Amino acid sequence: MSSTSFRQPTEPELEILQVLWEHQPATVKFVHEQLVQHREVGYTTILKQMQRMFEKGMIGRVKEGKQHLYSASFSESQIQESLYNKLVKTAFKGSPMQLVMHALGRNKTSEAELEELQQWLDDQKKNKKE
Repeated sequence: MSSTSFRQPTEPELEILQVLWEHQPATVKFVHEQLVQHREVGYTTILKQMQRMFEKGMIGRVKEGKQHLYSASFSESQIQESLYNKLVKTAFKGSPMQLVMHALGRNKTSEAELEELQQWLDDQKKNKKE
């Protein structure tokens, strides 16, 4: 998917999308209840944000009785791919390796994570030979 097929979400939009990916379809009330557990945010703020996201095509909406149920228009993996591509292009001069090295160098990597990384590298080498 190209980044031109949708506008990348802002941080508040991404928070709403994360709730929807896990619990869709969902009402504004439900999304608000989930978000208020992590930060102070008003119901009308979420309502307005979701209405704007609907207008932008980021989320879909269906009416069920007196309420609207919202769902994400794009999958989590589609958004992750777009955000990843933008991050690599803009912050790491197009180098995924620089991003990986930066991420690994930021915190202490556990033995299990190193083993998982080594397994992934071994699999990549194996796949190259085939």
